Amino acid sequence: MKLQVLNVQGTKTKDITLNDNVWGIEPHQQAIYDTVVSQQAALRQGTRKTKTRAEVSGGGRKPWRQKGTGRARQGSIRSPQWRGGGVVFGPTPNINYTKQVNKKVRALAFKSVLSLKAKDSNLIIVDKFEFSKPSTKEMVEVMKNLQIDDQKVLIVTKEKEELVIKSGNNIEGLKTINTKQLNVYDLMNATKLLMTEEAAMAVEEVYA
Repeated sequence: MKLQVLNVQGTKTKDITLNDNVWGIEPHQQAIYDTVVSQQAALRQGTRKTKTRAEVSGGGRKPWRQKGTGRARQGSIRSPQWRGGGVVFGPTPNINYTKQVNKKVRALAFKSVLSLKAKDSNLIIVDKFEFSKPSTKEMVEVMKNLQIDDQKVLIVTKEKEELVIKSGNNIEGLKTINTKQLNVYDLMNATKLLMTEEAAMAVEEVYA
């Protein structure tokens, strides 16, 4: 897949060829749906559980008082349902969540969303962000140059870009993350995906 690389003025700098194994697969909607539903469930469970909180399904009963034994028991402290935990679909997946959703399904869902954005022309690659100073006005100007008027824009950089984050802090609907934080849930919520060329290459290294 070939896309144009733009600068922050909206001018083409060159073409980039993206790996079809990451950006050009046929979107698998069921895999995306299953993965995001599982992610939302894990996020609702929180990052840590204790036996006294009993935040499980089954009428609020404490796990050791529910019917069944071992891992099959709903709400068991050994079950993935009980563990919960934060979820990351990027290069450093959460260990607990990996046990809940098959690794191949997660990778398929991740690449499906990326391919869907590219297929629908909702993926924009920029060479890099250059700001003289962090300001909301400057970021608004960049969005205007790139002809982005959507309410939900996800900006992905390879490393933590302080100037980019500060410049977009006061813009409603704009979120900035790095490649290690990139996840299916944010990708699906965004109407436009804005990535630096360096970030796109980093994603390919992991999922190609």
